[in-house]
Amino acid sequence: MSLPRKVSVETLDHLNEKDPRAMHSRRDLQRVHRVMGTRSIVCNALNQLVPHLSPSRLRVLELGAGDGTLMLSVARALEPAWPAIDLTLLDRQTLVEPKTVEAYEKENWKVDIAVADVTDWIRNSVRAQHEQEPERWDLIVVNLFLHHFEGVMLANLLNAIAGSSNRFFACEPRRSYFALMGSHLIGALGANAVTREDAVLSVHAGFRNSEITKLWQQTGQPWKVSEYSAGLFSHCFSAHRL
Repeated sequence: MSLPRKVSVETLDHLNEKDPRAMHSRRDLQRVHRVMGTRSIVCNALNQLVPHLSPSRLRVLELGAGDGTLMLSVARALEPAWPAIDLTLLDRQTLVEPKTVEAYEKENWKVDIAVADVTDWIRNSVRAQHEQEPERWDLIVVNLFLHHFEGVMLANLLNAIAGSSNRFFACEPRRSYFALMGSHLIGALGANAVTREDAVLSVHAGFRNSEITKLWQQTGQPWKVSEYSAGLFSHCFSAHRL
């Protein structure tokens, strides 16, 4: 019997960025990523996409980037194999610290911080596509982001991504009873109440099998896609434009 998908509001998404609980939870997420092996999962996926890209400077967008530290760890792991990167970190809160930006620059990644709600980004992307002047990214990346959405909103988000990028990669929670059991044990990592509660909700809102692929196919554009489980708790989707 499969675990039905259920999207619920997560506490961290609605806390002020300076709230001590939010600051603690973001530190928790860094530890969670290390335990889940997220950096390796993302690096392996991006290395599969890079051969299809130009060796010149790449334009990369991360939606829901948070404090930017996960992608920084990816940048460090990919260097020096990757070409120079123009990276835009988009989030609705200002979370990226100056020291993080400086660390990116040492890896030859030029960083732009964009503070905006994803609904505004979708609206602007769709408008640009209708005006036949879409802002095209070489690669769009999301991590623990798609699972916050469902229904029309999720469909609109994927449509906007498909219309604005040549490559796309998503690393999301895997929706399974094993992952759910793991989410209930996250307190062993020293996670606070916010992280413990949100971890369980994230698994319930996660993905399995080919759920993202079925939604992506509705964009009506020619893509080569791959959807798969990674590690113990992650579910991934990768696509590149044909």
